[in-house]
Amino acid sequence: MGNHEATVRWRRRDGEVFTDRRYGRGHEWAFDGGARVRASASPDVVRVPYSDPAGVDPEEALIAALASCHMLFFLDYAAQAGFVITSYEDRAVGTMAKREDGQIWMSQVALRPHVLFAGEKRPTEAEVATLHHKAHEACYIANSVRTEIRIEGQAEGIRA
Repeated sequence: MGNHEATVRWRRRDGEVFTDRRYGRGHEWAFDGGARVRASASPDVVRVPYSDPAGVDPEEALIAALASCHMLFFLDYAAQAGFVITSYEDRAVGTMAKREDGQIWMSQVALRPHVLFAGEKRPTEAEVATLHHKAHEACYIANSVRTEIRIEGQAEGIRA
């Protein structure tokens, strides 16, 4: 079905001992299309100055990947159904928890899309729910994780 590439680059800074665990966690993600993203361990996991709060951390990236994948399928299914979308914004939230074996994991992600519909043909609330269900079922990223993913969406410009 195709390969997707990402290169992760990190380099120890001059003067960092490394074995004392006092080294920078900032690094770069480079993607096959040319995009480069500043990344880091989460400041919730590794304290500043060893983490970079401005960098995207892996936990945020997982949440963004899930939200983005869901959105792209939702937009396509809405277009196929003849609905016009003016905007889509998702303020997704991931929850970390400890499993029974003591390992930390992303136990839940709540997708919270706010969708604004326009145009002549407007979906009902049930049709919006169906679009979200189809998008969730089709999302490659959601199909790749065991995290519970909830969709807590809002829609404007729908018909009653």
